[in-house]
Amino acid sequence: MSDIRLRLPDGSEKVFPTGVTGQEVAEKIGPRLAKDAIAVKLDGRLQDLNIPVEKDSAAEIVTFASSEGREVYWHSTSHLLAHAVKQLFPQAKVAIGPAIEEGFYYDFDFERPFTPEDLAKIELKMAELAKAGSRITRRYLTKAEALTFFQKRSESYKVELINELPDNTVSIYEQDDFADLCRGPHLPSSAKIKAFKLLSVAGAYWRGNEKNKMLQRIYGISFTTKDALDAHLVRLEEIKRRDHRKLGKDLDLFSVHEDVGGGLVLWHPKGAMIRKIIEDFWREEHQKNGYDFVYSPHVGRAHLWEQSGHLSFYRENMYSSMDVEGQEYYVKPMNCPFHIMIYKNRLRSYRELPMRYAELGTVYRFERSGVLHGLLRVRGFTQDDAHIFVAPAQMEQEIVRVIEFVVRMLRTFGFDEFHAYIATKPEKAVGDDAHWERATLALKAAAEKAQLAYEIDEGGGAFYGPKIDIKIKDALGRLWQCSTVQFDFNLPDRFDMTFTGDDNQSHRPFMVHRALLGSLERFFGMLVEHYAGAFPPWLSPVQVKIVSITDRQAEYAVAVRDTLAAQGYRTELDSRPEKIGFKIREASLEKVPYILVVGDKEMAQNTVAVRERGGRDLGVMPLNEFMSMLSLLVQEQRNTTEMARG
Repeated sequence: MSDIRLRLPDGSEKVFPTGVTGQEVAEKIGPRLAKDAIAVKLDGRLQDLNIPVEKDSAAEIVTFASSEGREVYWHSTSHLLAHAVKQLFPQAKVAIGPAIEEGFYYDFDFERPFTPEDLAKIELKMAELAKAGSRITRRYLTKAEALTFFQKRSESYKVELINELPDNTVSIYEQDDFADLCRGPHLPSSAKIKAFKLLSVAGAYWRGNEKNKMLQRIYGISFTTKDALDAHLVRLEEIKRRDHRKLGKDLDLFSVHEDVGGGLVLWHPKGAMIRKIIEDFWREEHQKNGYDFVYSPHVGRAHLWEQSGHLSFYRENMYSSMDVEGQEYYVKPMNCPFHIMIYKNRLRSYRELPMRYAELGTVYRFERSGVLHGLLRVRGFTQDDAHIFVAPAQMEQEIVRVIEFVVRMLRTFGFDEFHAYIATKPEKAVGDDAHWERATLALKAAAEKAQLAYEIDEGGGAFYGPKIDIKIKDALGRLWQCSTVQFDFNLPDRFDMTFTGDDNQSHRPFMVHRALLGSLERFFGMLVEHYAGAFPPWLSPVQVKIVSITDRQAEYAVAVRDTLAAQGYRTELDSRPEKIGFKIREASLEKVPYILVVGDKEMAQNTVAVRERGGRDLGVMPLNEFMSMLSLLVQEQRNTTEMARG
C-alpha cells in the first residue's frame, strides 16, 4: 500500500498510509486532539472523521473551538434529538434539523403540541442514546432507492425534499434505527455529544411558507462539557434579562401594535428622546465631516424604480403600488435614487467632488410576519443613510475617511471591538475589472489604516460593487451587523451620472452607499441590550430624578428641577406622597443615572443628596457642584469622537 503526504496547518508534512482516516490522523498527532476531533478538513472541504483519505492533501482536524466544528457538533445533536423523538413518538414525522448560529433546531409534524414534560422526556432519551454511543455512518443511495426508503417509513417531508434533488445519488446518515437525509458531515458517534439542553418549542411553517402546514420546531444547544453548557445557560438568562422588547416595555420606550401593523414602531416619549439625542449627535458629526443634508419623499413614480432596477431585482420586498392620477407610485425601499436625482439636478464639475449627501431617511420593506422581531426586524425603519459621489482618483482617500468616521462614531456609543468583512467580486458583476480591483484595494487599505482586522468574503460582493461590513461586539460578546460601506458601479451607469473633469471632458463618478449605524430602530435595539437599559448619562432620556421626602420640600424640589432643566439637563420630579424608599426603588427600576433626594436638611442648606445608579451614595453636595460633575461626565462621554479625531 502506497503512502500519502498530509500538510498540516502548522506547515509541517506527515506521511500516512493510503486510506488513513481523519480520526487516525488526529490520534497520531496527539491524544488530546483525538479526543476533541469532530471532523476533518481536506483541501478546504469538511468531511467525516471516518472517511478514508486516498491522496496527498492539506489536512486540518476540526474541533469545537472553530465555527465549523460547532456547526457539525450541533447538526449531529439535532439528529440525536430527532432520533429521541422518533423513539418516544413514532408517529411524529421529521422535517429538517440544521445547525444555526447558536445551537440547532429540528422541525416535527406531530398530532399535538409538545409540552415542557415532553421536552424533559426527550432530553432523557437523548442522554440515553448518547451514552449508548451509537456509531453514526453515512450511506449512499440512488434517488429511487432513497424515495423507497423514506416512503416505507412514511416520512413525507423527506420524500418531498428528495424529489427536488438534482443528483441521482443522495446520502443518508444512520445511527441505530434512525436515518436522516443529509449531506453531512457528522460526528463519528453519538458518544461525542456530552452536554445539551432543549430550550423551547415554536411554530414554523414548512419551508417558511405560510401556505404550508405549521410544524413544531424544537430548539436546543449542546457543548462538549457540562461546565460550558452551564455557562451558556447563564448567558441565555442574561440575554433574556437584556431583551430590548422586555426592557422597551418596562422602561416605556416603544411599542408595536397589531392595530397599527406588525413591524411598524411607535416611539414613546422616553424612547423618542433617546432617538433625538442620537439624531442630534449624528447631524453634528456629519456636519463636521463635510456632509450635506438632504430630504427625500416617501414615495416615487414607478419609472424611478424601473430605472434604478429595484422593480426588477427587489420587487418582492416592496409594497404594492398606488395609483396617483393614472401614474403608478411605490413607497420607497431605498433612498439612493432620490439622492442621485439631486446630484443630476444640474451639471457637476470635478471641483465639487466628493459630494456627500446624508439623510435620516425612512424606508419601507416587506418582511414576513414570522421574521419580525421587536426593533431588530421591522417593516418601516429610518436609515442613517449617505451617498458619496467621487472621482475615481479620490476613491481610496474617501474610503479611509469614511471608515475612520465609522470607528469614531461607534466608539462614542460605547463599542470598541470591531470585526470587518470585505466582500469581493462575485461571478456575475457589472463594471470594469480594474474598477473592482481598485475599489477592493481601497477597502483593504482603509481597514488597515483604521487598524480594523478584517476577513475576506470571496465573491460575496453585490453584483454592482465590493463592500465592507463592520460588526460590533456588545457587552455579552455578541456580534451585530452595523455599518456598511458599499461601492456601486451600476447606478451611475443606469442614471447616466457624469461630471466635467479638468480636461473639460465628461466622466463617470463612482458612487458609495454608506451607513454608520444601520437603521435607527435596529441600532437602538442593540443599544438597549448592550446597556441593559442603563444608558450612559449623555444618552439617558432622564438624567436626574429628584425625589422629595415630604410635602414640606415640594417647593424646593421644584426649584432644583427648574434649575437643572434651565441648564439643559433632562429631569423628572417625584413629589408624590409616598415613602421615600418606595420612590427611590422605583427610580432605580427606571435606571435613572442619578437620584437627588431632598429633605429638610438639604432644603435648609441648599444642597442635594446624590445617589448614583446602582445604589452608590455620593453624599450631600451643593447643586452647582453636582451639575459641574454631571456636565464633565457628559462632555467626557460625548467627546470620544473629538479625542479620536485629535
